[in-house]
Amino acid sequence: MAPLTRISIAALACLGASSAQNQIPIPATKPSHIPAIGFGTWNLKISSKNTSSAVSTALRAGYRHIDCAAIYGNEKDVGKGIKDGLKEMDLKREDIWVTSKLWNDHHEPDLVENALDQTLHDLGLEYLDLYLMHWPVASTSKGSVISYVDTWHAMEALLQTSKVRQIGISNFSPHQLHHLISTSTHKPSVHQFETHPYLQQTEWVKLHKDHGIIVTAYSPLANLNPIYGSPGKSKDTPSSLLENKEISEIAEKRGCTNAQVALKWGMGRGTSVIPKSSHASRIEENFDALECDLHEEDYDVIHEVGKKYLKRFNNPSEGWGVPLYEGLDGT
Repeated sequence: MAPLTRISIAALACLGASSAQNQIPIPATKPSHIPAIGFGTWNLKISSKNTSSAVSTALRAGYRHIDCAAIYGNEKDVGKGIKDGLKEMDLKREDIWVTSKLWNDHHEPDLVENALDQTLHDLGLEYLDLYLMHWPVASTSKGSVISYVDTWHAMEALLQTSKVRQIGISNFSPHQLHHLISTSTHKPSVHQFETHPYLQQTEWVKLHKDHGIIVTAYSPLANLNPIYGSPGKSKDTPSSLLENKEISEIAEKRGCTNAQVALKWGMGRGTSVIPKSSHASRIEENFDALECDLHEEDYDVIHEVGKKYLKRFNNPSEGWGVPLYEGLDGT
C-alpha cells in the first residue's frame, strides 16, 4: 500500500496552507505554516538547565517548531531555551513556530485568555503561532467531564487579538471533531494526536486531509515515552520501534536509523511529527530524518507492521472517568 500522501519536503515545510481557512490572515513569516518536524518538550524536567539546553540545541540543529504545553510545567525553561537558541542562531521570533496548549483546568470560557497570558509570560513571547485545546475534557470540582464547545468559542475570540495566530485541538474523537466543526465559526487548523507505525489510524488521518486540517503526530516513535494511562509492559506490548525487526531492515537498507525511518514515515504520509529527546545526539539524529529516503515498498512494509501491532500508548480514559477516542483504533 502506497503512503497516504507522498509530498516533498518543500511541500511539507508548508503544511497547513489549506487549513488556514477561517483563521485570521497570518503575516508572511519564514515558517508561515507548521514545519514538518518539530521538537517536543514533554517530560523535559530533569533540570531547568537540561530543558533550556535541549530546546536551544534543537534550534541549533535546525528545528523551527517548538511544541509546548502548560501542563508540562516547564514553559519558563522552554522559553529560556528559545531565547538562547534564537540568539545563538541569529534568528528572530518570526523565524520559528511555537505551539502551546490549554490545560483542562482552564476550560471555563472566562479562564481561557488568562491561561494563554500565563503561557506567553512563562515562554517570554508576545504571541503563539498555534494554541491547542489539549483535551476535550474539563477539570471541575466534581471531576473530569467532556466539555469543549464553549471553550472553543472562547479560543475563537483569541483570534481577534494579537496573541495567537491559529487555534487547534488535541485528542478529539471523530464525533467530537464533527460536533465542534458543526457548532463553530472557525474549524481547527491542526489536530494533534498519537499516531505512529503501531497506531497508524489511516482513515482518521485521511479524514483530516479531506477537511483541510493538519495532523501533528505526538509520540511519533511509539512507546519510547509512555504517558497518561500507559498500560505498561504486557504480553501484547510490541517491542520498541528502535528494536522492531521490520523497521531495522528498512533502516539498514536506506542508511538511516530506526527513529529516522519512523519519523520520515510520519512526514511522508502528510503529518507533522514532534519527537522529543534531551540528548543532543538524538535531537540531531531525529532532525536528520528529513534526509532519510524511503521508497514505496518501505511504506508497504510499515503498513503491515501497523496491522501486526496495533497499540495505543496514551489513554487516560479510565483514570479520568470519561470516554476518550471513541470510534478510533487502539481503544
